[in-house]
Amino acid sequence: MDMSELKHSPVLAPETSLINILGVVYAHKKTSDGGDLYLTRYGLKFDDLLEIENWYDPEWFNAHRERLAGTSSVFRVPTREVDGRHIDLVVKNCRVGEDVPIETHTLYEFINAEFNSPWEEFSLVMEMREGKFGPKELSIKTQLPLAIYVPPERLQLWQTGRSREKINKITRRHPGINLDILRQYKLVYQWIDGLNIIEANQMIGVEEDALVKSIERLNAKAIDDMEKKGYVVADMKPSHIIIHEREIEKMQRMAPDSSEATRRKIQSDFIDTMVAADIYSIIDYELLLRTPEHETKVKNERRHRYLDDQRDRFKKAELPPYLNQVELFNVPYVHGWAESTGGLLWVVGCNPGLFDFFLPERWRRTPCHQLSPDQEIYYTITKDNVHIVWKTSRVGEKAPPNCNSYRAHCIDECGYNSPFEEFGIAHELNNSGVPTVYIRAIYMTGNTRIEPMTDPRHYGIHRELHGSNEDGMLREDRNYITIRGFYNGPDSWVATHSDTFYSAFDLVKANFRGIFDHDECESLMKLTRDRLKNLGYDGTLLELNDVLVALGPDGRLILDNEGHPELRICNFELIHSI
Repeated sequence: MDMSELKHSPVLAPETSLINILGVVYAHKKTSDGGDLYLTRYGLKFDDLLEIENWYDPEWFNAHRERLAGTSSVFRVPTREVDGRHIDLVVKNCRVGEDVPIETHTLYEFINAEFNSPWEEFSLVMEMREGKFGPKELSIKTQLPLAIYVPPERLQLWQTGRSREKINKITRRHPGINLDILRQYKLVYQWIDGLNIIEANQMIGVEEDALVKSIERLNAKAIDDMEKKGYVVADMKPSHIIIHEREIEKMQRMAPDSSEATRRKIQSDFIDTMVAADIYSIIDYELLLRTPEHETKVKNERRHRYLDDQRDRFKKAELPPYLNQVELFNVPYVHGWAESTGGLLWVVGCNPGLFDFFLPERWRRTPCHQLSPDQEIYYTITKDNVHIVWKTSRVGEKAPPNCNSYRAHCIDECGYNSPFEEFGIAHELNNSGVPTVYIRAIYMTGNTRIEPMTDPRHYGIHRELHGSNEDGMLREDRNYITIRGFYNGPDSWVATHSDTFYSAFDLVKANFRGIFDHDECESLMKLTRDRLKNLGYDGTLLELNDVLVALGPDGRLILDNEGHPELRICNFELIHSI
């Protein structure tokens, strides 16, 4: 069932909106307690039972919940009966952002394992259920993913056990990451009737000497099946494999007065059947990931789709109902919520297909390399194999203490541009023949800004520009991150070349590598400032590391139409109108 089918579903209430996150369509509605409930197509069939009063009401939940074994908070709880029906649920707290407590052996094998965000977990489970990768005759059964519930309350800092000093330190290095865990997420699955393979073996009376061997066979079978279909669970345990109830009932009908030899034969036959047949389901998906082969295939497909979408990003396209088209400082954006953090996202262009690529869970926790010792600017490769550079906006801040007096005076005179001003300047420069790096997206974090705002001037400029957000597009209580492409060639070039790219260097590195001497770098810097001046901009505060040059795949310097080295500006926070 896709979005168009869901839209016309007879059980879709008028106050319910549709939203697509990482390929999964959800019916989203506000709950009676002010929280948010996201129903999958499976959950929509139990819409009435999943009203939070019918399962998460504190009195009901505390009285009827059964804590399940494991390291996380997982509960089985029945819903209240509605119109003569009810279902059993598995409710678990998402542990995204927490340390992964897995054994040393597993840690070496999955050194970068991390808990999936709720949206990533449901996306992977849905993908695995569809089973498009691997042998068609093989399928992996799972619990039905029904809903994601986000309570209205946010944890307080004291509840996290972190000091404000530590919070500030992490915020400076990874804005938007640390406080995401203040948002709680409840993942709701349908309960599967059955026993895990340890319980099933014990129930059929497998003797102690054969128990371990039997469990190992069944565990290996499940792992092998999953790998064939392109998936692996970083902390796979026998307790994650559930034998279906109907198979258990077959054994329960075994004659109690059977001879010992007969009982052992039946046990052996049953274990062989379990190994040979698909009579099990996999549960627990917070560390579910694709195998390297499958991941490479998916990343390549998504990267090609991304490059095609970027090439055509300014072509008008129909937007889904959960996204808006806005124009700010003459730049068109596709705009919407980042549901995983409660933040907002503005993606440059008119193409809604690009929105998912810049959701914070796709890039904020991937390994990154700091590009400047003085600024919060990082290079990373996203989970979709997209090379980006993200930078914390300094709007509202004063000049840093290590500035010389003249530069500090100039910065304090005009202030740092907002992300929207930066992108507006970059967009105009590009359209006017002055190359810049590619501007991609602006992300407003969901957490409250801790550092005090010391320069309010640019916030005033934005006061009347709401950008589809009733609180205003530039908020003093939020951090902003600009995302741009890591320049390795024109978009049109990169979209058609998978193994030949440009190599870009700022003028400082170009001097260090011997591409230019110091005087040549200063001459190129002057040329850049002159071009800005001709367009009505002051580039006095640009520095050598704010301008890039590039070598083509053949190692030759890329030149512009005038025969000069192509100079591409990569920093817009201190470019101002004259």
